[in-house]
Amino acid sequence: MKKIHILHTEASPGWGGQEIRILQEAIGMRERGYKVILAIQKGGGLVSYARKEGFTVYEVPFSKKRALTAFLILLKLIFREKVDLINTHSSLDAWIGGIAARLLRKKIIRTRHLSTPIHGRLNRFLLYRCLADAIVTTCEETAVILRNAMGFSKMRCLSIPTGVEPKKMTFDPIKVEEFRRSLGLSSNECLVGTLAVLRGWKGISDLLLAAKELQSFPNLKWLIIGGGVSEPHFRKEWKELGLERRVFFTGHLDSPYVALASLDIFLLLSRANEGVSQASLQAGWLRKPLITTPIGGLPEVCISGETGFIVPPQSPEEVALAVKRLAEDPTCRKEMGNRAHALVKDRFLFCHTLDKMENLYSSLVRHGALYP
Repeated sequence: MKKIHILHTEASPGWGGQEIRILQEAIGMRERGYKVILAIQKGGGLVSYARKEGFTVYEVPFSKKRALTAFLILLKLIFREKVDLINTHSSLDAWIGGIAARLLRKKIIRTRHLSTPIHGRLNRFLLYRCLADAIVTTCEETAVILRNAMGFSKMRCLSIPTGVEPKKMTFDPIKVEEFRRSLGLSSNECLVGTLAVLRGWKGISDLLLAAKELQSFPNLKWLIIGGGVSEPHFRKEWKELGLERRVFFTGHLDSPYVALASLDIFLLLSRANEGVSQASLQAGWLRKPLITTPIGGLPEVCISGETGFIVPPQSPEEVALAVKRLAEDPTCRKEMGNRAHALVKDRFLFCHTLDKMENLYSSLVRHGALYP
């Protein structure tokens, strides 16, 4: 039986959760016998990582001004690489790659990573009906919105979250204790923190304001794991609030698991744009109780009263109350952490992601567009 050839297209120039999902999926499908090629924005953050993993990577000038050039490059490489199916990931490559695939009669999957609204009926109709045989979202909320708007079935528009890979979350427990000591923490202090690329919508300001609200609690410290373009802004806010001795920044960490494992409580206070967050899944796997907003797919992991607490977006007072409740109740923290681990193990491992994607790929290529 012919090996299926998959082309991923990505017009985003960055490196974050979306690009990590593409690379992890590509690696997993290659291990299952598929051939995977990538067409990435010229100079994009995914290029070097994908090449390091041994993938064939085409750098494509995805831009409105050079759309025709990008279109011709995609036509040529689809033909040359004998591509069977294209998986598009961002708006511009979905347009250009989708038209190229339609012209060559190839199957198309449109993966939508964010939970932001899709503007314009015509845009939605063309991108998600005409230029996609199936739509994959990374959280159920986004899938429901699309199904309702487009009249799609659950088979044509489905949620496939990016699961976690336990084998990659390895660390020495001794390193965790050393990390906590490096922050000046004693054994009875509670460490509350987040893991994120530091952007405005990740709710870092709400974390800082909650820390300010609880600064009178001497046994409570805070940790912000990660770097990003907005880090200088948040550090300025941190100093203005006088939190230098209460809140710690790690900056970007290539492997954040020791820092994540050092937490007693995990927060993700996003204001927008979340699917099922990798960071919340990783924290759940590591048995951390969760406090999140109800944005996107976060409530699929943070089930209020079971694996953690849901707080409204931009509500540092509510965050402070939830943190205080968990900080004062170690038994509750342990029980919620254990339930979070069990939930991730049952529903959100990366092998689950690959199983669902493989079934979708195979169904489309072998049997055609079966989805109304």
